[in-house]
Amino acid sequence: MTRAAGIARVVLALALLQSAGRAAWAQAAPSVQNATLRRAVRAYETLDYRQAIPLAQAALRERLSGAERGRAYEILGFAYSGLDSLIKGAEAFRQALLINPDMRVDPARTSPRITVAFDLALKQSLLVRELRVDSTRIVGGQGTALIRYTVTQPARVRVTAVAGTRTIAIDSGVATGQINLPWPVLLPDGNPLPAGNYTVVVQAAAGTSSFSASQPIRIERGSVDTLPHITALPEYQFRPETEIPPRSWRPFGLAFLYTGIAVAGTLALESGDLGDGARRELVAVGGVTLGVGLVSLLRKPAPQPAVANIDFNNLLRDQIARRNAETARDNVARRRQVELRVIPLPKTGVGR
Repeated sequence: MTRAAGIARVVLALALLQSAGRAAWAQAAPSVQNATLRRAVRAYETLDYRQAIPLAQAALRERLSGAERGRAYEILGFAYSGLDSLIKGAEAFRQALLINPDMRVDPARTSPRITVAFDLALKQSLLVRELRVDSTRIVGGQGTALIRYTVTQPARVRVTAVAGTRTIAIDSGVATGQINLPWPVLLPDGNPLPAGNYTVVVQAAAGTSSFSASQPIRIERGSVDTLPHITALPEYQFRPETEIPPRSWRPFGLAFLYTGIAVAGTLALESGDLGDGARRELVAVGGVTLGVGLVSLLRKPAPQPAVANIDFNNLLRDQIARRNAETARDNVARRRQVELRVIPLPKTGVGR
């Protein structure tokens, strides 16, 4: 490969990166109403940087919305960086970041020259970026909502919640980098915040530089669900308090024994003076005795108290009663608690 061909490939790669960066930027950018700014956008998208720069500068001298001013500075940042004017590109990006602190440049889809200028602008600016308040549901005094933000330089940071003319302090201290701030959503006296719309404001100050960002939220209040009483423990079951004893052979055995005695007595007396009637009576008595024993064997035994099961059931009832008493006390406390729902709202303003 010749040196000229290698240079051509590098130039082509840079052009493709710049083209991808323009496509991503154009897709994310809001619509433009100002005619001069629209011409600057078209010039930039066709790689006519030398025409895009004066058009963007002219648009900045006209009446623009905040979003349009931010886009004009973005065009200047991209165009100056594309022309290798690093300092001017960084300054334009810095002005764009002051209007839109959440602006990003994707290094995988953007020319390295643009990425370097953007990173330089970030380092030179005190910003509060990516302010977010997580949507959450908590019980007042027993949970926290999470406030997330990033401070680009070490600064004294103050976080407040504003509702009308009332300002509620949330946190204050020196911070830098990404911050995850837990917020209990309570007033200074410990009571939950009243329902309504609030604005979470993060203010950063370092020397003569300052910046603030805001996120509107809505707080809703509701009651905490009470717990139901229980009638059983899942891991334990009540046991039967009576049981059927096993069948006993004792009645039949006794009857058989008595019958045997009667038969033996009859045989012993056969040679005696007893008559046939007496012997028949003895045999009849033995048969009746044997029949009674057999009936006693076949009859179903009567249920008997199961002492061990009764003791177990009493202990189980005590445990259920104890847990229900605890639930009743817990429900008394729950009826005094407040459930808070923190709901982020769409942002309507920009940082400053």
